[in-house]
Amino acid sequence: QVQLVESGGGLVQAGGSLNLSCVASGLAFSMYGMGWFRQAPGREREFVAAIHWNGRSAYYTASPKGRFTISRDNAKNTVHLQMNSLKPEDTAVYYCAADSRAYYSGGDYSSPSTFKHWGQGTQVTVSS
Repeated sequence: QVQLVESGGGLVQAGGSLNLSCVASGLAFSMYGMGWFRQAPGREREFVAAIHWNGRSAYYTASPKGRFTISRDNAKNTVHLQMNSLKPEDTAVYYCAADSRAYYSGGDYSSPSTFKHWGQGTQVTVSS
């Protein structure tokens, strides 16, 4: 059974930082790209960032680009999302997800439908 468990969310003031982590189990982690999505109240789940199975390439949506950094440690089955210069509009539940495509090396990560496994989410709240 695949499990993705996020941690690291919380309440932070605007301009602050958080480092989200996601630990995977039951999954051949090093074979799959990993992504982070977020969902704010009343809004659809949106793509934030993704990283290739080998960690060599990363992709970001426009808004957090330059402020967020995704990374992975295949030895620890862990993916991170370092979030700096946080803004109130970054407030959302953040989800990590595992790509359904083994060894995928393209750049198409924006759709939630391409991700097969999801974590339960971690709340990030940024106060102004």
